[in-house]
Amino acid sequence: MKFIYLLFVFIIFNAGTYAQSFQKTDKGIKADIGGNQTEIQFYSPSIARIIKTPGGKPLKKESLSVILRPEKTNFSTRQKGHTVTLTSKDLNIMLNLESGDISFATASGNPLLKEQPNGVTFTPFNDAGNNTYTVSQSFILDKDEPIYGLGQHQRGNLNQRNQKYRLEQGNTEDAITFFQSIKGYGLFWDNYSPTDFTDNTDMTTFKSDVGDSVDYYFMYGNSSDGVIGKMRELTGTAPMFPLWTFGFWQSKERYKSQTEIVDVVKKYRELGVPLDGIIQDWQYWGSNYLWNAMDFLNAEFPAPEKMTDDIHAMNAHIIISIWSSFGPKTKQYRELDEKGMLFNFATWPQSGSDKWPPNRDYPSGVRVYDAYNPEARDIYWKYASTLLNKGIDGWWMDSTEPDHLDAKPADYDTETYLGSFRKVRNAYPLMTVGGVYEHQRKAISDKRVFILTRSAFAGQQRYGANTWSGDVTSSWETLTNQIPTGLNFSLSGIPYWNSDIGGFFLGKFRRKIEDPEYRELYTRWVEFGAFCPMMRSHGADAPREIYQFGKKGDNVYDAIEKFIKLRYSLLPYIYSESRAITANNSSMMRALMMDFKDDKKTWEITNEYLFGKSILVNPVTEPMYVKESGNSQNKVMVEDFTNVKSTQTYLPTGINWYDFWTGEKFLGGSTVSKETPLDIIPLYIKGGSILPIGPDVQYATEKKWDNLEIRVYPGADGTFILYEDEFDNYNYEKGAYSEIKFTWNDASKTLKISDRKGSFNGMIQNRKFVIVLPSGAKKEVTYNGKNSKVKF
Repeated sequence: MKFIYLLFVFIIFNAGTYAQSFQKTDKGIKADIGGNQTEIQFYSPSIARIIKTPGGKPLKKESLSVILRPEKTNFSTRQKGHTVTLTSKDLNIMLNLESGDISFATASGNPLLKEQPNGVTFTPFNDAGNNTYTVSQSFILDKDEPIYGLGQHQRGNLNQRNQKYRLEQGNTEDAITFFQSIKGYGLFWDNYSPTDFTDNTDMTTFKSDVGDSVDYYFMYGNSSDGVIGKMRELTGTAPMFPLWTFGFWQSKERYKSQTEIVDVVKKYRELGVPLDGIIQDWQYWGSNYLWNAMDFLNAEFPAPEKMTDDIHAMNAHIIISIWSSFGPKTKQYRELDEKGMLFNFATWPQSGSDKWPPNRDYPSGVRVYDAYNPEARDIYWKYASTLLNKGIDGWWMDSTEPDHLDAKPADYDTETYLGSFRKVRNAYPLMTVGGVYEHQRKAISDKRVFILTRSAFAGQQRYGANTWSGDVTSSWETLTNQIPTGLNFSLSGIPYWNSDIGGFFLGKFRRKIEDPEYRELYTRWVEFGAFCPMMRSHGADAPREIYQFGKKGDNVYDAIEKFIKLRYSLLPYIYSESRAITANNSSMMRALMMDFKDDKKTWEITNEYLFGKSILVNPVTEPMYVKESGNSQNKVMVEDFTNVKSTQTYLPTGINWYDFWTGEKFLGGSTVSKETPLDIIPLYIKGGSILPIGPDVQYATEKKWDNLEIRVYPGADGTFILYEDEFDNYNYEKGAYSEIKFTWNDASKTLKISDRKGSFNGMIQNRKFVIVLPSGAKKEVTYNGKNSKVKF
């Protein structure tokens, strides 16, 4: 009897001890397992934060990317054996109390992701005198499960399985420690140090050089749009850009005088080729010792206010280059240096002379500023804001990685306001871009912030920035790779991306723009650029203005002009899609798997995408109209337009598609051939789409949208919301905008135009819509803001 009593006490004691192996909190649970503390926190029913700290050491961290505060979330806990399960409305999260491994499933129990058993490691590391860790966490994915994101990389793949990356900011590489799965979940690894991402048949791992903890967020959105919505809920929504930023932009490295840059705008206006923006690149400040002075110290810019006035008088806009570093003779350098806010590692430019290659005998002395320091960001803005007073419309924030040349291990020990450079290295673009955005928002309310930048990190979408793909080289391979590069960047949650049309460096094209193959490449890049969030021509080695490629009537010139004008005709569509980005967390460049994930053929397609929700784009990325000429001693490439070539396009299943150019109808699930002369790329419109077509203009706001063509593509029910506002201020945040909803009922062949919602100053009260079907049938409607129906 005594033995039975003792056994009973033993069981009760151990059961009580076991029951105390986790602690419930307001947000989730905590548990001490294997010497580490694991905490699961619900930020919402569909977003959970996972924190693992060695030795139970409390984590003191204010995330640089995450701005969401945990909301009160109803959840339950239940324990079965060694597993405790947390259940919210959207998620089941299972923690093994013996091993510490976590797995995730939907609320209905469908498995999503699980950690590798014993997949967390903490390796002691001395970070510039601070005892911390190198941290890693491994996960197990399904064998055939595609994942997407991780920022911008130039390998040409879309699916990121079986890849290994050193995630560290670079000129053409943007490190974003986030991926999403075809299964409808996303994972954000909240660490800013250089991070190794490795995926192989055994596991998927994030390993960061520095970390006091493993700290990541798991989110479930069911679809790609849903995951991106959760990521933006977590890290910030994207504000709206001015309408003029969606027009055509011309730039080069660099306009050497204010006369030259003004004359470019004049020439476009004389030719009747639309243009909305011009960009002044570097050295308007003078010598490299005055690097980034943010002042027109170059004698070739004697009257900058007149320059901007002249450009504005032609209804164009100008943005200007500013950098993350300063020359030793600038006011900024002196002020920042006195406060210890400059870094000492090598950056661009490396020589005080602007001759190429850099002469290291005359070092520039240029140094990067500590953008992690709020006072340094104040100083940066103090000087940058003087350019606004001169009429500058926006910012080209170059080298926001920043450039880190001849990198040495000791460079990473550099002290920043937030710790070692190693600890916060990847967040630099977020901090410097964010500093400019936040300061301008405080200073000016009637002009939207627009920033063009070379680097990005998670959360940067909230700062009014469009990221370009860096100083890429001109080649067909580079153009081909830009498509999945931009798509994975968008799939990382940041919706605005573009590339240097034509490539920055001309590379092998020694004859420059006289080279027929380059002329064809440039034309095809223009055609791709017309279907990117920003359409911007830029590059070194030769000018890229349209008139450099001939005159009206020439094949290349006419094709370039055609696609610039096509871009402008799509502005009502593009601007409405940009509203969907801000209001509904949509994306403009859309990998086909985002809208057709049930069609497995779309999971790996790298050469096609949707631009907005309606237009399937298949850029031509190979030469078709050049051939070799001459003898073996002197071979050259020449243009040859005698034989028209074709391009194959896969049309996703489950919907009808229409050729944009001809209106011809195709069934989804098929591969179709399209003749692609120099001025045509395959464009297909999804059945059920409603596409507004704008007026023929020379700049974005030249004409009102009071007489729009509305193209309706039957085959499915569809809706489209035409969005309008004041185009270049933040009054839309106060409700100053209008929406007109178009609804197509495919069965009754009826288009309903709903009552207009909202209002703003300058709103069109009465207008005409010309409704057009692919068959050519059309009807005209006078619309005064009240419900109207059109039946075909």
